[in-house]
Amino acid sequence: MTVIALAATRRRVPLAAGACLLSFTAFWLAQRAADVSMIDLMVYRAEGETVRAGGDLYALRTTEAHLPTTYPPFAALLFTPLTLLDTATMRTLATLGNLALLIVFVHLSLRMIHGERHARVESVLWASALAVWCEPVWTTLRYGQVNLLLAVLVLWDLSRRPGHRWAGVGIGVAAAIKLTPALFAAFLLLTGAAEAVRRGPWRPAVRHACVAAVSFAGATLLAAALLPYDSQRFWTRMVFEAGRVGLAEDTANQSLRGVLARLLHTGEPGARWALAAAVTGALGLAVAVAAALRGERAWAALACAATALLVSPVSWSHHWVWCVPMVLLLGAEAARRGGRAQWAAAGATYLVFCSYALWWVPHGAGRLELDQNYGQMTLSALYVVAAFTFLLAALTRLRTNRTA
Repeated sequence: MTVIALAATRRRVPLAAGACLLSFTAFWLAQRAADVSMIDLMVYRAEGETVRAGGDLYALRTTEAHLPTTYPPFAALLFTPLTLLDTATMRTLATLGNLALLIVFVHLSLRMIHGERHARVESVLWASALAVWCEPVWTTLRYGQVNLLLAVLVLWDLSRRPGHRWAGVGIGVAAAIKLTPALFAAFLLLTGAAEAVRRGPWRPAVRHACVAAVSFAGATLLAAALLPYDSQRFWTRMVFEAGRVGLAEDTANQSLRGVLARLLHTGEPGARWALAAAVTGALGLAVAVAAALRGERAWAALACAATALLVSPVSWSHHWVWCVPMVLLLGAEAARRGGRAQWAAAGATYLVFCSYALWWVPHGAGRLELDQNYGQMTLSALYVVAAFTFLLAALTRLRTNRTA
């Protein structure tokens, strides 16, 4: 029987690899046909050039869109190697790198969902072949973004065994590049505190959070030592200027703030967003911690990811690459429990993120999003709706398991 199983596996892996390669090739050709700009990659390169030239990082305006620097100074340090490449080579390597990161991301997701033994090569390849067509993944590669890198760093941490020596480094480094992943450290600290209250094994979660904090501090202090002026400006001023990132009402802004801006027809929802974000953050973290206490690592991690994307002032559509493990988790639940409702939930979530529906509404120059009707606002809020639905599903699952 073992010989038969091995033979079957040898047949399945090449088939899955061929399908993944075909899908990635079609994806690459589609991006070339669309003449993607990889505009964010060009911004990253300009940041690296500014660092090497000793210029003012946060006075930078580059590309035809005059985009500014928005990430912490540590990110700019990491971008300096891009200045050693010509534009064509840089774009090719960025695309290949992101496709490789997608496969790693899927592997880590499946390992977290099923365990090490069930992250089979053929499953990873089939899932990657489908995931590459999700709008957040497409847009990440279109712009040459770092979202998949950040997600891999975070999932590398969260898929480690509890107490792993290096667990926390990924979250800390990701937060030093872009602040949103810092919520995962808060989630780990709250989980440790909750474990301590119920006299459980609190040390692994607290140690995990502390390693993340130390890693973040180390990366940030390194940037401060090398870029003192830019670090001082970022941490005392730029970090508070959400408007530098872009217009709140932009249809690509799939955060609570973006949805409220479009719903209220205002460029700044102000206190109403702050209140909604605070309530959502508290409830989302409560769901994530409750799932972690029950040993549901995948549900906990993805509830935290959904919460982070919801409460961030700006969550561009390409930030939602976390839809990939969300769909995989819902699919795993459907396979385990069976039933049309579970499969429908997984399928509907995949379709939401593959529909590109947020781009069907008026958008672009002239702040057209401020005049959307209710139907258009619904389409431009689908990612937020999907995230709230996922959190509700996680809460329902926890309640059901408690009463079972």
